[in-house]
Formats: sequence, C-alpha cells, structure tokens
Amino acid sequence: MDNNRLATRNGASRFLAVGMLMAVVTLAACTPNQQRAPASDAVGSTGPALAVVPPGQLDYYPAGEYLRNGFPAVPPMTTVHFEQGVLIAQRQVSQAEYAECVRDGACKPSEWADQYSGDAAANLPITGVSWRDATDYAAWLSKKTGVKYRLPTYAEWVYAAGSAYIEDTLMEEFDASNPAQRWLAEYKLETQRKKTVDAVLRAFGGFGTNEFGLEDVAGNVWEWTDTCHVRQYLDVGDALSFQGSENCGVRVVAGAHRSYIPDFIRDAKSGACSVGVPPSNLGFRLVRDLGAQSTGALLSQG
Repeated sequence: MDNNRLATRNGASRFLAVGMLMAVVTLAACTPNQQRAPASDAVGSTGPALAVVPPGQLDYYPAGEYLRNGFPAVPPMTTVHFEQGVLIAQRQVSQAEYAECVRDGACKPSEWADQYSGDAAANLPITGVSWRDATDYAAWLSKKTGVKYRLPTYAEWVYAAGSAYIEDTLMEEFDASNPAQRWLAEYKLETQRKKTVDAVLRAFGGFGTNEFGLEDVAGNVWEWTDTCHVRQYLDVGDALSFQGSENCGVRVVAGAHRSYIPDFIRDAKSGACSVGVPPSNLGFRLVRDLGAQSTGALLSQG
C-alpha cells in the first residue's frame, strides 16, 4: 500500500504523509500568529467566530474497526466531497461559554466545574464534558441564536484540520499467520502516542492556528465528533462487505490521534478508552449547519 495519499482542498492538492508511527501531530505546520478571518461577522452569526473551509475534496482513512479474515485491516481510502464547504468554530467552546449554558439549566456542570472561575475561564477550553454534554450545549446555543449548530462529523473535522492532521493508522498489511508483527507495530505506535503533549490547558491559540484559521487543532484537547463507532468486514479487494455494525453509544473523538469513547464519559483517563492511549482532555467545537446553503451563499449575505 502506498504510504503517501493525496488529499485535495478547494481544487489544490496536498499529500498526507501516512505511516506506522505518525502518532504525534506536527504542530509546527501551524502558524501561531496567523490572523483570524472575521468569518462570523461576514455571515452575521451571533454564535462563535467561524472559520470558512472552502468547498473541496477529502481523501482519508475513515474511523472505525476494519477486519479481514478476523484480523485487523487497513480501511479502504474514502473520498468525501464538501460541495458546500464547512463553517466551523475557530476555537473550542470556552469554560465561560459553557458555564452560561449551565446557568440556564440546559447543560450539566462539567467534570471539573469547581476549577473554572475568573477571567481565565473565558480564555480556556471547556473540558471534562461528554458527547451528551456537547450536544446539549449545541442544542442550547441553536435555540438561543436561532442558528443551527452541531458537532462536526469526523470527516468534517479532518477536512477542517488541514495540515494539522496526520494519519496514524497502521498502513502496512501484516502476515495473518504471524500476529506478532502487528503487535510489535502497534506497540511502537502506542509508544509514540504517549509522547503527546501534557494535559495542562493552554489559553486559546497556545497550540497555533492552521491555514483555515482554526486554533489548537490536535493540541491536548480531543474534540467530540458526531461520528459513531463502526465495525466493518472487508472482502477480497478491499471492498466493504457492509456486514458490519454501528454503535452510536461510542463516538469518535479527534485530536493528536483519534480515539473511541462512550458518549457519557467525561474523563477518558478514568479508564473509558478500552484500547490505546487515552485522550488528555475531552472538549468540543461546533460547526454551523449549512443546510441547503453553501459557504459562498452565506458570505454573500453578509
């Protein structure tokens, strides 16, 4: 399998470097002092400041568990077309913003609510929240603003992450009769993942800004997505057999590496992550649901 895969953004091409040990995102690709695009003003949104990710195509390896003859397998490359583009929050939801939802009775206090206070709460991401908490917040904000917000899908998150995203799926095929080969490769991968930055929160922008204006993508706050965990069985030729299953009680979280967390868990380090290195923190950012409109149509209304 070719370890260099082509991903296209708005008609321009870039290569995703993929391999066995690419667990830690190269944050140097981000530009910490890049100026934010005033997307939220342009679209007249009363919600979070939004980054505009233009229409384009994403080629990526989908999340989930893929098996061939009972052994883990590399998922087939999947292509997603974003004909409308993506409007996604420039930063994660802050502690102060989430606290407002709690005061309104629409959200439950976070796992670490007693640690959030003062001016710092407006400059730090909310953590210690579950997928259920995040969707409650999205529903509350949508009702408050009259604009529909939701969690991104995993594909939307990868597309918006741009150069901050590096695939860390095991790309090599292994001899099924010698499972030790894969165990050793997975051990090396998990060792690299343990080198991920520590869990101490940084003020917004502390992990840089990517080319689309998103702050702190793949920093030390893993972000809830709306994508469910799936298990699929591959037949000969890598075609999906579609004889798998979908478990929406477990959601994909995206960060320096992707993980799968039950939707009610607020602290992955407590043992919720059954396989691999758990995320340092659980938080979220929202996308504005475009519905039938494109980013271009929304911007033209500004």
